[in-house]
Formats: sequence, C-alpha cells, structure tokens
Amino acid sequence: MVNDLSAKARTLREHIVHLAADSPGAHVGGSMSAVEILTTLYFDGVLRVDPANPDDPQRDRLIFSKGHSSAAYYAALAEAGFFPVSELDTYKKSGSRLAGHPHTGIPGVELATGSLGHGLPVGVGLAMADSDVRVFVIVGDGECQEGSIWEAAMAAAHYRLDNLVVIVDRNGIQEDGPTEEIMALEPFADKWRAFGWATVEVDGHDIGELSNVLHEVPLTWGRPTCVIAKTVKGKGLSFSENTNTWHYGHLSEDLKAQALRELGGVR
Repeated sequence: MVNDLSAKARTLREHIVHLAADSPGAHVGGSMSAVEILTTLYFDGVLRVDPANPDDPQRDRLIFSKGHSSAAYYAALAEAGFFPVSELDTYKKSGSRLAGHPHTGIPGVELATGSLGHGLPVGVGLAMADSDVRVFVIVGDGECQEGSIWEAAMAAAHYRLDNLVVIVDRNGIQEDGPTEEIMALEPFADKWRAFGWATVEVDGHDIGELSNVLHEVPLTWGRPTCVIAKTVKGKGLSFSENTNTWHYGHLSEDLKAQALRELGGVR
C-alpha cells in the first residue's frame, strides 16, 4: 500500500512540474513539500469525501489554507476524481477555473484560500457549527506568523474542538528566507501545546508515519489536534530543495526535462 501511495506522490510531483512549466509559473517549493500530506489525506482513506458527491453534508472538510500552493492541491483533487486530470492543462489559462489560488467554483474546494491566516479561523467556525463533521486545515509554517492563527488556536482549545485537525507544512522556508530568521516560530510544538492542542511532530514525507497519525485523530478527546509535518521545501528536485529561490517560478523546458528525469518519468 505504501508503495502505491509513493507512486501516487510521484505522480502529483510530475503534475506540479507540468503546471509550473506549461503556465506563467507556480509555487513550486511549497507545492512539492505538501505532496505526501495530500497523498495521505486523499488516497489513504483518511478523508471521508466522495468526488461523485462533493457537497455531501456528512463529508469531512479540508481547507487548504496555503492556497498559493494550488499546483499540489489541484493535482491531488484531479487524481482523486473531483475533476478530469486533463483539466490540469488549463491551469492559469484564460477562462479556466484553475486559477492561481483555489476557489469554491472548483469541486472539492471548501474555501477560497491563499490570503494567509484565514483558513484556520474558518476551520474553527466549521468545527463549531457541526461537531459530527471533521475539519482538516493545512497551513504553511510562514503562515503561522499571522496573529489570526493564534487567535483561532486559542478559540479551538477553549471550545474543545476535537473534530478539528491542523496540519502544518513545516518546511522551514518562506518566500523571503528561513522562517527562523524572518520571525522565529520555535519552540513551535511547545507553542501549540501551550495553546491547548494535542500536538505531534512527524516526518512529513513519510507516508506511513503520516498515515498512522492521521488515522488516529483526535489524538486526545476534548482537544484539537496539531500535526507538525517536518518537510523539505521543493522536495524531489535537486534545484528546488531547501531554498526560497523556487518559492514561485516558471520552469524552462530544460528545467522541466531535468525535473521529470529526477522524478523518474514523464506524464
């Protein structure tokens, strides 16, 4: 099963390469770092969603708060069956619904995102509105420098929202450089625990580890769950790993070919 999921993750990365090369550009770094998180949620049976019935009132809600990394999100939604994979070819083109940031006109998208710091507050509201619905929110680590994140974190613990799970893509690098140089987050896990969250740190590229944790939420009854997924910005490509240079960019034909070789195939 893990081998199948690893193959799916590689497919998502190949889609991201095409989206970054065949359009004006994409947020390569943050898209690549979130791949295994999305793979585990959508293809390992964690999310209770039905692409044939995306508005099912009993569905889990996933808010992809770091909406600038839409290339990864769209790749996962397409592979999961929310819209045809062929539609990825329209990314950022005139008339396409696959804009740079996701919006609710796209099947499977719960909230228009990309304005950082908004996804978790909305997730808190959704979790409060229906205790029978599970709400997952994926945030970036640079996003956690927003005050609205911590206001929402405090409210979630106060209202004992054990149906709320935040997954932090902790790749350590934001647009302008390392998070710890721009606005330090550490001790990061301790902050979430101090705000009343059941918190665990995992290898965000280890699908087995992600699966074990995400299938067990809530980690503590009566408390929201925070999963800090330690990832590598630009994971999978030698030229984009651990750098903010490819936070956003357009891949040339040469870099596209190199990227696909490094990933081990073509679409």
